[in-house]
Amino acid sequence: MKTMLNKMSVMALIALASALSLGATTTQAQEKTITLCWAAWDPANALVELSKDFTAQSKVKMKFEFVPWTNFADRMLNELNSKGKLCDLIIGDSQWIGGSAESGHYVKLNDFFAKEGIKMSDFAPATVTGYAEWPKNTPNYWALPAMADAVGWTYRKDWFGKPEIQAEFKKKYSRDLAPPKTWSEFKQVSEFFQGRMIDGKKVYGAYIFTERGSEGITMGVSNVLYPFGFQYQDPKKAYALDGFVNSAEAIKALEFYKALYKGSTPPGLTNAYMGEGLDAFKSGQVAMMMNWFAFFPGLDKDPNVGGAKIGYFANPSEKTKGVQLGGQGISVVSYSPNRSEALQYIKWFASPAVQKKWQAIGGSSAHNAVLKDAGYLQSAPYAAAFQDSMNMVVDFWAEPSYAQLMLAEQKRVHDFVVADKGTAKEALDALVADWKKIFKDDGKGK
Repeated sequence: MKTMLNKMSVMALIALASALSLGATTTQAQEKTITLCWAAWDPANALVELSKDFTAQSKVKMKFEFVPWTNFADRMLNELNSKGKLCDLIIGDSQWIGGSAESGHYVKLNDFFAKEGIKMSDFAPATVTGYAEWPKNTPNYWALPAMADAVGWTYRKDWFGKPEIQAEFKKKYSRDLAPPKTWSEFKQVSEFFQGRMIDGKKVYGAYIFTERGSEGITMGVSNVLYPFGFQYQDPKKAYALDGFVNSAEAIKALEFYKALYKGSTPPGLTNAYMGEGLDAFKSGQVAMMMNWFAFFPGLDKDPNVGGAKIGYFANPSEKTKGVQLGGQGISVVSYSPNRSEALQYIKWFASPAVQKKWQAIGGSSAHNAVLKDAGYLQSAPYAAAFQDSMNMVVDFWAEPSYAQLMLAEQKRVHDFVVADKGTAKEALDALVADWKKIFKDDGKGK
């Protein structure tokens, strides 16, 4: 009897220990935390709010590492290159895909997508090519499209609507004052507003990107280069640059961008990008502003320039259509110790229901369930312009050497447009030489 009691006591203790162990394991699983890294801006704040639903559903907690755009690339690329474990998930720029795929920083997602029934055909084609694929135009996926974006334009709808301004414009140009559809029209409108007095204040025609240090002026000038006919390379021969990067059309476009900078913008904006553009528009300095669509939800709610005072239009055309692609995909970092939970987040984020909520609270979905919804065009005053833009986007190089390629264009374009060095032809000829050397060092091209 005593022996049996001892055995029963031992068995009970073992059972109790197992239960406690199971409870501890469950608690640990519930307390699992993953970190998502991105830039510090309004959409990131919306993602924090959205991700509360993921934690409620999965019991996986979320941490966030958000870095200002000016430091984002340096900080996060250093993190990846050092094989750091800070980020389990990263929403990295589209240009990082090539380098991150070839260096092994990102988890290839093809098998996971196939297993979970996640289809890239459910997302806008331009975002799949831009944010997920490497090599481009092949079914090799390293990210899920997360934040659809492109360059767009805002304008002071209230200024455009003033009867006296409309009458003066029509007298001068024999057409109605309206958001420009071509770059020729844009130049007329911006020069018309340049130096004009409105409501007792001197205003200027337009704000355009001029920043030199990271990507600003390249992301700006592209919106003129593409519609004028610029191409990065011979479409029939990879890395063949001569006659495309420095074509007659490209030279004309670069000269045009400089003419806008000299004749249609506020003084002093020699090194300005996203934030300076928002400041210029919010403070009532400019009639039109170039910026990323991601900022437009906030602008629409601005108490001084939003609502009925603001309007939106897609990038003007000229010889053809084109606009600079922005936005990012979300990737699983290969060095993450929490790969399973990170993939769980990707699966959750990819669902149409989550994508619809993401759009509603301040994100920008690339999912067709959002973009092709019957009510999409009426969902926001900038929705139609955004839809038009996503049908004509072009992206910068996504090569592993994209940073060197970018810095070369930054220097050549800024030197000509802002610093008045040389001619447009000399600038683009020099850019071709720069890019050829970079590709030659990479073993590509001749």
